Amino acid sequence: MMATSGNKRRKTKEPTRKNLYDEVTAKVIADLEGGTFPWAQPWGDGSHAASLGLPRNAATGRPYSGINVLILWGQLFTCGFPSQNWLTFRQAVSLGGSVRKGEHGVTVCYADRFIPKRDAQSDDGAGPQQGADDLQPVPFLRRYTVFNAAQCDNLPERCLLSAPALPERQIVPQAEALAKATLADIRIDGADAFYRPSDDTVHIPPQPAFYDQINFYRTLFHELGHWTGHPARLRRDQTGRFGSPPYACEELVAEMTAAFVCAALSIKPTVRHADYLDYWLSVLRADNRAIFRAAGKASKAADFLLGFHQRLAATSANAGEVS
Repeated sequence: MMATSGNKRRKTKEPTRKNLYDEVTAKVIADLEGGTFPWAQPWGDGSHAASLGLPRNAATGRPYSGINVLILWGQLFTCGFPSQNWLTFRQAVSLGGSVRKGEHGVTVCYADRFIPKRDAQSDDGAGPQQGADDLQPVPFLRRYTVFNAAQCDNLPERCLLSAPALPERQIVPQAEALAKATLADIRIDGADAFYRPSDDTVHIPPQPAFYDQINFYRTLFHELGHWTGHPARLRRDQTGRFGSPPYACEELVAEMTAAFVCAALSIKPTVRHADYLDYWLSVLRADNRAIFRAAGKASKAADFLLGFHQRLAATSANAGEVS
């Protein structure tokens, strides 16, 4: 029904806050279009101040994961912060410190699901509505603003500690040990690197075949990233044909998995797996949640691989206790 001139004018709604999925996806697309890979960019410039590693919460010590790794690495690169440690305004205060006046934080997100509540009776009194078992969980994102430890004053010394310096060598023992501990069927031969799901094998050229030998590890962990998706492990969809969106998504997961594992092991590769850039861009433009899903899967894959590293460390520690 048309409103008459005598009716009071309704107040206009305030503009809604920008969709976080759109916001982050647009930033990643812009980076890729500009030739920058968000999962690799902080380590592409030798003048960058921060030590290689994964971002952590300075108050809890917990590592960030998924899309938050890309967000924080991007902020780290843009601002040139010397630390991989982040925390909220309240966390800084709780630790006896403070965020310096005029400093700007960066938005990270926490993904979760909730079950909508339903009343026991329907509105018309006809009886109970659907039970809780019939209700579908609704995904949501919660925003948090965090600051780098370098933007704060009077924090405890432990909040300012950096990752260990990058080792100056091509052969990285901890990477060799991790690859061996997976018990994956890794075949070092030929001129191509790939994972073959049909026989669950990883193929990679010999390390001397790489122009920069350190890139052997980036490529190895990229292929081992695919290996984690096998039905016996993390059960990702690996049925996509070359050039299809599922194929591009799986390549994006493997690419970020390699970046996350290398960062955790303080390995600084120089290679960028950009062969699928156009496919990645088409997927991200079509789906504003694709990068969130891919980053989440990559974190799970990296955690799966790094779990072997942690078990190795635990085994070594226990062996050292034996008299």
